[in-house]
Amino acid sequence: MKKDIRTNRRVHIPQLSSEQKLLYRKIVFLLAAGFCLTPWASPPIALMLGIFLALTHENPFHRITRPAAKYLLEASVIMLGFGMNLAVVLKAGASGALFAVGSISATFVLGYFLGKWLKIPIKASALISAGTAICGGSAIAAVSSVINAAESEISVAMGTVFVLNAVALFVFPPLGHALHLTQAQFGTWSGVAIHDISSVVGAASHYGQSALYTATAVKLSRALWIVPISAAASYIFQRQQAKSGETVQHKPEVPWFIGLFILASVARTFIPQVVSWSSVITHVSEAGLTLTLFLIGAGLSQRMLKAVGWKPMVQGVVLWIFISATSLGVILLVVH
Repeated sequence: MKKDIRTNRRVHIPQLSSEQKLLYRKIVFLLAAGFCLTPWASPPIALMLGIFLALTHENPFHRITRPAAKYLLEASVIMLGFGMNLAVVLKAGASGALFAVGSISATFVLGYFLGKWLKIPIKASALISAGTAICGGSAIAAVSSVINAAESEISVAMGTVFVLNAVALFVFPPLGHALHLTQAQFGTWSGVAIHDISSVVGAASHYGQSALYTATAVKLSRALWIVPISAAASYIFQRQQAKSGETVQHKPEVPWFIGLFILASVARTFIPQVVSWSSVITHVSEAGLTLTLFLIGAGLSQRMLKAVGWKPMVQGVVLWIFISATSLGVILLVVH
């Protein structure tokens, strides 16, 4: 009940039922998702729109948002392969592999000592390092399954990486232009220094088509390190798990979609009929990647943000600055 000032009478305003509120949130969510498929939506806008809805309207599809984002991302990356010549993929992947061994090793070593200094639980620290060194949330999910990380530790790592991913999507393109990076340099840099492939693709597509192709190949070559890193993490934590009676119930998920991405690139290179459709498929892929960022943003929760304390964020920021600065220095010397 509210009072009408002009008549001094109480006016009855009907309240929405819980079902009506849920329907309203679903309509708003679907309209926002549809907007992300229009030419007016860019990857940064899609991400921020998803975050805004998650924090103000609650996600009405929270149970399916994360798996939907995962499968849509993989499908979009595979379709992106239809626009890339195999020679470009192999060249970019090879250059990314050269950075991988040194940068991944250095990130884990620095992360270990930072975690000890900040007194962060060792598993949470390892997950933050894995997310920074390899490929964000995918690496965190894979490593957490083999070290039996607690849900709270996973939330801390995921939240830290999520925040830094969002920042990278906005910061990297202007930095690239300010530093006058070439398409190849920016693509390699974003593929190495940005955590998740979704933000890598979003930032690189904002910079240029050539940067997008390079960044995708570099990031996918790093994603392959999920398997050996997960195996190493399992071995390192094995004694602790044996002493506490813990057992590993899951094996790390192998990123099989990378193989399909390479097959798509092979088809683009050697099958003439595919070339005529490559631009259309690439356009659909880019729209799918934009929608993926919206879904990732919509998957944010208050619980995830609250889980991220200042110590994990300090570790994440220091590791991110370290890998960004060192990789940029090397890239400026060897990539042209």
